[in-house]
Amino acid sequence: MSKGTLIALGGGYDDDLIKLIRSEICPINSSIEIIATAATEPEESGMAYKNAFEELGCGKVQFMLIDEEHEADKPEYLERMRQADVIFFTGGDQVRLTEFLSGTQLLDIMSKRYHEEPLIIAGTSAGAAVMSDRMIYDGYGHYSLIKGEMKTTQGFGLIQGVYLDTHFVERGRFGRLAHAVAHDPHYVGIGLSEETGIIIKEGNKVEVFGTGVVTIIDASKIRFSNTRQVSENEPIAVENLIMHMLVEGYRYCLKEHLFQPVEHVPRQQAETSNTAPAT
Repeated sequence: MSKGTLIALGGGYDDDLIKLIRSEICPINSSIEIIATAATEPEESGMAYKNAFEELGCGKVQFMLIDEEHEADKPEYLERMRQADVIFFTGGDQVRLTEFLSGTQLLDIMSKRYHEEPLIIAGTSAGAAVMSDRMIYDGYGHYSLIKGEMKTTQGFGLIQGVYLDTHFVERGRFGRLAHAVAHDPHYVGIGLSEETGIIIKEGNKVEVFGTGVVTIIDASKIRFSNTRQVSENEPIAVENLIMHMLVEGYRYCLKEHLFQPVEHVPRQQAETSNTAPAT
């Protein structure tokens, strides 16, 4: 069981994600590190997110510039990774994240801390897609249901057995996520709409936040799939994929393949219990 928390947003307007991290997830004095390697202009993007967190009152926000000219394993960065409370990955191209961070000491430190400490790792779009051990990086519309058109590669491996796909509804990505889990039925597919995300606790409990829908595609009960036998450029056939649609207030437990409502203590009741005098 992982002691850290993953927060993944499907892309789009992300002010609510930043506010969630600031107001509900971590204290105002938490140390936040931003990594914008996925972005086309990493320095500009990183500084924009730094300013956004600072505008909400966060006083310990730093930015790691990691790209073609700046390595990840600078001694300063390694030490900052050991001290950070929150790591935030911006959107862009998730392949750039694996290109510049895979195999680094920086990623090793982050992964170890996520499993052993209450470290928060958050990301939007590409920064969300890269979190699992495998990630989808190509596949468009109905073409993604043709063998060879949906492509996956290695991710960061913070969580196992999950495909996280972003901009899911807006960019018509159902086909490629369904194809991915049909090919690897021990994986669960999670499709994140824009302005909608998930909080993964204990490496298992997936809770929804935001205004849209999270789609779960479960291949554990597949009775037939031709994805490994059919020739390249031929369409795939799959029997008995299971799909769930989650909104805020519901969760999905990955190991148990269980859909359930989230039981929240009413805010007023929580405040009352917190302020009640000791007896």
